[in-house]
Amino acid sequence: DSDLSMRTLSTPSPALIFPPNSPGFQNGRGSSTSSSSVTGETVAMVHSPPPTRLTHPLIRLASKHQKEQANIDRLPDHAMIQIFSFLPTNQLCRCARVCRRWYNLAWDPRLWRTIRLTGETINVDRALKVLTRRLCQDTPNVCLMLETVIVSGCRRLTDRGLYTIAQCCPELRRLEVSGCYNISNEAVFDVVSLCPNLEHLDVSGCSKVTCISLTREASIKLSPLHGKQISIRYLDMTDCFVLEDEGLHTIAAHCTQLTHLYLRRCVRITDEGLRYLMIYCTSIKELSVSDCRFVSDFGMREIAKLESRLRYLSIAHCGRITDVGIRYIAKYCSKLRYLNARGCEGITDHGVEYLAKNCTKLKSLDIGKCPLVSDTGLEFLALNCFNLKRLSLKSCESITGQGLQIVAANCFDLQMLNVQDCDVSVDALRFVKRHCKRCIIEHTNPAFF
Repeated sequence: DSDLSMRTLSTPSPALIFPPNSPGFQNGRGSSTSSSSVTGETVAMVHSPPPTRLTHPLIRLASKHQKEQANIDRLPDHAMIQIFSFLPTNQLCRCARVCRRWYNLAWDPRLWRTIRLTGETINVDRALKVLTRRLCQDTPNVCLMLETVIVSGCRRLTDRGLYTIAQCCPELRRLEVSGCYNISNEAVFDVVSLCPNLEHLDVSGCSKVTCISLTREASIKLSPLHGKQISIRYLDMTDCFVLEDEGLHTIAAHCTQLTHLYLRRCVRITDEGLRYLMIYCTSIKELSVSDCRFVSDFGMREIAKLESRLRYLSIAHCGRITDVGIRYIAKYCSKLRYLNARGCEGITDHGVEYLAKNCTKLKSLDIGKCPLVSDTGLEFLALNCFNLKRLSLKSCESITGQGLQIVAANCFDLQMLNVQDCDVSVDALRFVKRHCKRCIIEHTNPAFF
């Protein structure tokens, strides 16, 4: 390890950035908190100097004895850093105020692989600027150790803050800015262009983000062999209401390595957008198009092209999907583990039959608010999907206690059963509890407890 004693104190200590009594900053090891302000960049003493003279002899003796017992100061720097790595940020900030050596150790880049900011009132742009400047002290202009930045729910984050991240964090692998509705496409383009290792991007709730792409400058610099590809594998664009098929086409063409894609409540997406997606992104394992009301059975036919690679699918409240779409998925996606089809009122017992006979490894199924699913469909599930662990039948009007008993008698590993607003008897619920001892039953029957 390099000698840390020569580091300058020309930047503020963590306590000056986030007051210790109201912590608002967290690294990768601690818990998230919030702060209302970020102070200016000032030069200050890290800790108050000790008193020059002790008048009381007992105090003098106690102080001398305490100094002799301070064995922690004998530990080498690498051991101290290992200890600090287990501390939450507010405690790390307090340690930085103990002495000059602890100040330098607390700012070791190895302790700052993650930056986490939360809170609606915190000045995130200013905080990111101060933090990255301090972390760039030993490696001018770049934070080589910083891999994760999480600023969820920080409404004061603007493009300026993302520009700071893009310029200073070339090794960034994970960025979460969910709920930060002031950021735009241009700032996101800069991040994905200047951070080539970025694999995890969460822009959920960022209503101004309509696309993910490289900047024009970055595209020109890439060689023809490399193409215009981005290394993102996980992309969450939930509640990006303005996203349309054309934007999804651009995303698919640039992010060909996607394995996890979440498009919940992207209400303008249609079957055409899913067709673009399946052309380029053939490695998707998890996909959510919940509440995308224009997605229909034709979209399911496109999704079925993922075949055995697809493990997770959410099509909740897609009212245009019927048994035909479920049949496409059941026929080609045999290794499906999770399906959320809540609110798809066109699904009947026939759709459940196709699903149960072809996707026998299904572990989680939500067919709540599907009024055409009855005990017959549950019988197909019970006789084919023995590994079922979670089953939601909320508001299924045609379900009775007989269907539940068949499921409980065959699916012993059932851990969660939702039968809220279903007409099932207390005896049926008790039967489930006897056969599936680890099952948590969510119900609305006041007689069962």
